[in-house]
Amino acid sequence: MTKDDLVYVIPAGQYGKEGVLALLEQHPEIKFVSLVGIDLAGNDTDEKIPISVFFDEYDKFFNATAFQTDGSSVVLPGIATLSNARVDIKADPSVNWFIDYNDGNIDPETGKPVGTLRIPSFLRHATGFIDSRSILRNTCDYVGDQILALVKKYGIKGTSINPDDIEKIVFTTATELEFWVKTPSQDVATRLLSASQKMQEQYWQRTHGVVRTALEQTVERLEKYGFAPEMGHKEVGGVKAQIDDSGKLTFVLEQLEVDWKYTSDPVQTADNEIAARIIVREVFRENGLEVTFQAKPIHGVAGSGEHTHFGIGAIMKNGKFVNLFNPDDMKSEFLSALGYGAIMGILKHYEVINPFVSSTTDSLNRLKPGFEAPVCIVTALGGETPDVPTRNRSVLIGLIRDIASPAATRFELRAPNPFTNTFIAIAMCYLGALDGIKYALSSGKSTAELLAELSKKPGEDADYLEKDRAYRSEVDVFENFNDEERNAMFGKAPRTVWENFKALSTYPEKLDDLACDAFQKRIMESFKLGALSRWALELQYRIIPENLSKVIAAEQLHADGDSNALEVERWTKINALRTELGRDTEKSLSIFSKIKQALAADDYDTASNLMVEMSDKMDQLTDMYYEYSHNAF
Repeated sequence: MTKDDLVYVIPAGQYGKEGVLALLEQHPEIKFVSLVGIDLAGNDTDEKIPISVFFDEYDKFFNATAFQTDGSSVVLPGIATLSNARVDIKADPSVNWFIDYNDGNIDPETGKPVGTLRIPSFLRHATGFIDSRSILRNTCDYVGDQILALVKKYGIKGTSINPDDIEKIVFTTATELEFWVKTPSQDVATRLLSASQKMQEQYWQRTHGVVRTALEQTVERLEKYGFAPEMGHKEVGGVKAQIDDSGKLTFVLEQLEVDWKYTSDPVQTADNEIAARIIVREVFRENGLEVTFQAKPIHGVAGSGEHTHFGIGAIMKNGKFVNLFNPDDMKSEFLSALGYGAIMGILKHYEVINPFVSSTTDSLNRLKPGFEAPVCIVTALGGETPDVPTRNRSVLIGLIRDIASPAATRFELRAPNPFTNTFIAIAMCYLGALDGIKYALSSGKSTAELLAELSKKPGEDADYLEKDRAYRSEVDVFENFNDEERNAMFGKAPRTVWENFKALSTYPEKLDDLACDAFQKRIMESFKLGALSRWALELQYRIIPENLSKVIAAEQLHADGDSNALEVERWTKINALRTELGRDTEKSLSIFSKIKQALAADDYDTASNLMVEMSDKMDQLTDMYYEYSHNAF
């Protein structure tokens, strides 16, 4: 048998109960079922349930009576506790189911790899459904109902759409996936990577050898799973591979990207993203390569993003799809009133959306100036006239439009990374968009008036957006504004997870605008508690120990009495910095110890400020030691 005989996906709605069971009977290599629930941290549950149980208790899988999990063991803080931990798992029949094959376990009867049917599922606690998938599903239902009611009441300025012709509201979404790939147990100097990036040696270059093979196999595998892949290509990061005497690549460190088509179901989009990560990791592992989806795996070099695209459309009663972001005249106007409202709502509320998009230290490490990652709450729409598309990649969120493809008009959010909880991020963005749409449609303003408000200068009055802020820039915000100007115009970017989540208490009115029955404040608070707990634990037990190892490794290289004055001066400064960072004395505690002390006292303000100081001084140490070590040879 070959892999061509395998079933990779069971499409939603294609089979009923009898059809699914009949298909599985024809494929005895599928021996297990896994119910894939997603907690608030984006972790997916995985079990090995014998396929015989699925045959015997099929209906129970879909009414949440077949299996339970210990909710205190997944990330649902403040909801599932030790005294109230039971969480029921309910399979979701409305999305695609994927079969995950284990090439290391061959079924002796069929000669095929053993498969596990992964069924996306919901998690139900005593208080209701509390998982990421149900939050997004319920949010889309809520936002769709609200938008339809608003459109029927006010219409959409800039369009000739008859609200009575609309059957339902739909949400088009897609993600891109960037990642780093390397040969195991090998590293390369950051400066070599940085130089390669600045010289643009890698972006969209030809892949070679095992990387090419793995990338091609990944695209093929995605196609088998029904993802409709669009392309795979090299990204900006990486260095040229090394070749041994036999002509094989022995050292690989490259950044790649794979893209696939959008879906009209945001929950399916997020399910696909999780499945795609598994596929990518497995294919490259089969080729002897490691993959990391970290946002910033290598400091000083471009990180990996997961740009997230979203639009809003309508299915008309005649079955036609209409993009509600589009104006009638796309050559003279950028957006409809609904489109302007969507982007204004997201920008106005992004301080409280941001914690749900970038909730880890890793994610914030990527969002720094100089690496094509956004740090400002700002958008770009296009050129001097609407028929010229925007090329500005320095903004947080940009308008993607093509007059020749009106159905594809959408916004691209550039802050997410591969470990962003896509379910939660999309839900928050659509809630922000809804608030802006309420304003744009109910105000009765023309598209020209809405464009003027979106394009306002700091200090200009506005009915919806904040007076002291700007929200649109068609120029590179890094090249045309300094840090102080950017912070004043577009807001100051958070430097730590704690700073990011403080926005929820700093802007309670913005959080109130977004909270609803579909995404309740108690769920938002649970997400916050989990993220802050992980931040504190990672800071104390991973980041500080890793930094301490770097401090210890920065050793004196010159021999006493056999060096020049410059080396001695440089080492003296380095050693003083090492002591400040990691060595306690009778007079003072090191920065590392002060952070631990602050965390023990739950003084997150102090711990956060010290973390920023630690990060800055670690960068100084790296630069100083590089200069010293390359002279003391």
